[in-house]
Parts: sequence; C-alpha cells; structure tokens
Amino acid sequence: MDDWRPSAPRENLVLRAQLNRVIREFFEKRGVFEVETPILSEAGNTEPNIESFHTEFHGRRESSSPTRWMRTSPEFMLKRMLAAGYGDCYELGRVFRDGEAGGRHNPEFTMLEWYRMGWTLDDLIEECVELMLLISSMRDDFKPTINRVTFQELYQKRFNLDPFSASIEELREPLSGIEIDPLGLTRDDWLDLLMTHHIQPSMEVDELWIVTDFPATQAALARIEGQVAKRFEIYWNRLEIANGYDELIDANEQYNRFRNDQAKRVTRGQPFIALDERLIDAIPELSPCSGVAIGVDRLMMILAGTDRIRDVIAFDFARS
Repeated sequence: MDDWRPSAPRENLVLRAQLNRVIREFFEKRGVFEVETPILSEAGNTEPNIESFHTEFHGRRESSSPTRWMRTSPEFMLKRMLAAGYGDCYELGRVFRDGEAGGRHNPEFTMLEWYRMGWTLDDLIEECVELMLLISSMRDDFKPTINRVTFQELYQKRFNLDPFSASIEELREPLSGIEIDPLGLTRDDWLDLLMTHHIQPSMEVDELWIVTDFPATQAALARIEGQVAKRFEIYWNRLEIANGYDELIDANEQYNRFRNDQAKRVTRGQPFIALDERLIDAIPELSPCSGVAIGVDRLMMILAGTDRIRDVIAFDFARS
C-alpha cells in the first residue's frame, strides 16, 4: 500500500504556491488586505443545499452552545468586519462541506473570498476578469475567450424557453433522456440540472462565461430587483469558478431568508442549524458592497490541465 503518499505531484504543489502568491500580490496592489477569520462558529450556514460539519466543545465556556459549525465560507465573518468599518478585505483559506467528495469535489477545500465597499456588481465582475486573465497568464498557451450573458438569455438561447416563466414540465423536457429522481425537486432544482447536465458540458474549454441576473428565487444573500437576483457566476473550462453578489444589506430580509432556509431544512429532514444572530445585528451597519467567492482548487485544476481535484491538493479525502 502506498496511500500514505501525497495525491498531487510535486510540480502541481509548486504551481499552487505560485498561484497563492499571484493572488496575494493582486490584492496587495489594490489595497485589499488579507484577514483570517474563525473556522469554527456558533452559527452555521442555513442554506438547504449545503451540508455542514460540526463538532462539540468540551472545555469551559460561557452561555453559548457547545456545538460549533465548521465554516462553508468565510462570508458571515467577513461581512461583520465590513460592518465594523475594517474596509475592503479578503480571505484565502480552507472551508468545509459535508457530503461533497468525488472527482471534482473534496470535503475540505480552499476558497478565495473578497468584498469591495461601494462597488457595483459590474465593478466586481471587471476585477474578477482581471484576476482570471492574470492567472491564465501563468500558462503561456492559455488565454480564455470571455462571454457575458444574463441567466434569462442563456436559457432562451440554449432551450428556447424563459427560465423565469417556464413550467416545471417544460424545464424537465430537455432532461427526459437522463435518469433523475424527481421527488422533491423544485423549479430551481430543475434549472440547476439544466445548467450542470446541458449548459456547462456545452461550453468550450477555452471559454470564460459570466452569467448575471439570476432568478430572485436563487438570491441566496444577494439583493433582489424585481424578479432578478443581483448576482453572477463565472464558469471557466466548464467548471463553476465564482459566485458573486450585490450584497443584501436589509437585516429583516436577511433574517426572513435564514428562517425560510431553516423551514426547508425541517421539511427535508436535514439538521437544524442556528442562524447567525450576530450577522443580523451587524447588517444595519453595513454599507452597500459587492462580494465574490472563488474556488481555488478549481482554478488549480484548470492551470494543471486536470479534471481531478486530487491532482492539485496535497492529500485528497481518501488519503487524509
């Protein structure tokens, strides 16, 4: 047995160190400072489509719960820093998601997340593209073609249907040849399946796609205008790379979204996760801003020319 050995070749780990340096230099030149926030917290991510790890603290404590949730993103802590007046900041660190292991997923992975005060979503998209092009220059033969499209335009061009008004039956039709258990699936689930099973595989490997203006039902922590959530996703080499928001700064609305998440969790029989009351308290102090999270391991997969995440992390889940 040789499963004690690292899963990634040395040259990929050297490339990873170079990528980390490029990212840090990029933000240093722009006056965005690096922070480290807690991995364990009293509150967790209530999002029903994301499962969290948790642990129990057995030492001396005050009245807080002994249960601590491992972060799925540094988002809540970074927003609390923004609300406290610390200014533009980013974190490059490990996050954790239960149940996600496979060719392109590892339960422990690296996320880059940053926030810009007073920036529009277009400003942030432009900065993301600048970072992607800088990263692509790490390979001499590599420069992606950039395409930008709204969520609605993308689905209309690909399936000749309007994703905002199409019925579930119309959304299911292009997936009729794929074995899918429809039990409990919502309209948004079917839209996601169309993206992962049809749209992403049809993207060219040298294309970088920016998809904007998602349905309001897929807002997560983004601001809503009419039927549109002010958020974007970036796809590169057929991989979802980035997810960005024009951040919600309405505490009541945020509280209601967290509560709706909890209700969905109860309906699905998922673990109950306490909502982040401290974030709710901080939001009234939060000025307009935009933020984005990027999967660093997926960037590494693109740079290394592999479709296996194990090739770009020192020890994958099976060897850790």
